[in-house]
Amino acid sequence: MALRYHDRVKQTLVVVAICVAMVETVRLKPDATYPRDATDLRNATGPRDATYPPDATYEVYVASEAADRISLVRLGPDGGRLDHDLGTGVMPTEIDGPHGLAMAPDRRFYYVSLAHGQPFGTVLKYSTADDSVVGRVTLGMFPATMQTTPNGEFLYVVNFNLHGDMVPSSVSVVATAEMLEVARIPTCTMPHGSRINPQGTKHYSACMMDDLLVEIDTATLRASRYFVLTRGAEKGHAGSPSAAASGASTAAHNHDMVGHGLDAPKARATACSPTWAQPSTDGRSVFVACNASNEIVEVDVASWTMTRRFAAGQGVYNLAATKDGRLVATNKRGQSVSVIDARDGRELKLIATRRRVVHGVVVSPDDRYAFVSVEGVGAEPGTVEMIDLRTLTTVATVDVAPQAGGIDFYRINR
Repeated sequence: MALRYHDRVKQTLVVVAICVAMVETVRLKPDATYPRDATDLRNATGPRDATYPPDATYEVYVASEAADRISLVRLGPDGGRLDHDLGTGVMPTEIDGPHGLAMAPDRRFYYVSLAHGQPFGTVLKYSTADDSVVGRVTLGMFPATMQTTPNGEFLYVVNFNLHGDMVPSSVSVVATAEMLEVARIPTCTMPHGSRINPQGTKHYSACMMDDLLVEIDTATLRASRYFVLTRGAEKGHAGSPSAAASGASTAAHNHDMVGHGLDAPKARATACSPTWAQPSTDGRSVFVACNASNEIVEVDVASWTMTRRFAAGQGVYNLAATKDGRLVATNKRGQSVSVIDARDGRELKLIATRRRVVHGVVVSPDDRYAFVSVEGVGAEPGTVEMIDLRTLTTVATVDVAPQAGGIDFYRINR
């Protein structure tokens, strides 16, 4: 009986060891759907571009809000990888929350907005030569999305004012050489999605709580026009927006403010809750992401009228435009990315992401790849997912620090 007992114990231990080995093998096996390095790429299944991997190295910077980290991520002949990362912030004992990241046109500098402050936020200017801080400016509450003018002389930063009173906020204009705020332009409640047209003459942002698209004239540094995005009330107006004259469906108490549209809002069906304003590559149109209604609204710049409204993904959040007439949209609630033909609003491909809470997107200058930042949930790392825009497939993902958000393209190394 003792022998049989020991035999059974031995057999049980062997079975347990085999099970543990099987679990470990599954855990360590490269993900065939989301390859992350050269080995993964060779073993991956599904359609592949005959010219992949690229013969050049594509580099992007991404900021991770929950960890105060900035990462440089690469996609090249050996697949995707993290080159290096660094800490950021101005308060040693607090999370500063780097939210937005913008590259200078000459690629010599990049800018990072630190959303949290006491009470005001900050923008830091970094040198790409050694990632050193070479400038700093204090702005409004919760500076978020930003972009430089095409000549690089000015940086436009939206003051999202997440933790302040539910009142109209502003867009800060910073002279980049001196890192000096030269104007703070009042707009509307919770501006987001700061983008400038290719000509450098107009700046666009969308206000989540007022259902508005706002245009700023970069010559006068004033809000020149605004557009109501609420379904059934779409209309363009001249001048600066105001709560009394906008006619918008202000629904601040119904919106998911903390998650920036992570949870489906309780706003009425006609509300847009815009989170991004993306000018077309010719500057004739502005595409607005309606996070609440899962739609994209196109506004004609010349007539300042709505051209159309078409369906988008769940919780459409950020947008990027390609030179060949496509939109790449991140779907924050849908755990996916949509590639859309901007000419007819048709979704060409819905691409699932590896993790949840999809955030930012940037397209390489040659329209070859889209780089998508994904925040992750809880203790998960953030990721940068790399999409081949020829085959509309994910070709690599790279883990970075948690809550990856602001992202911009650095350079192509050949």
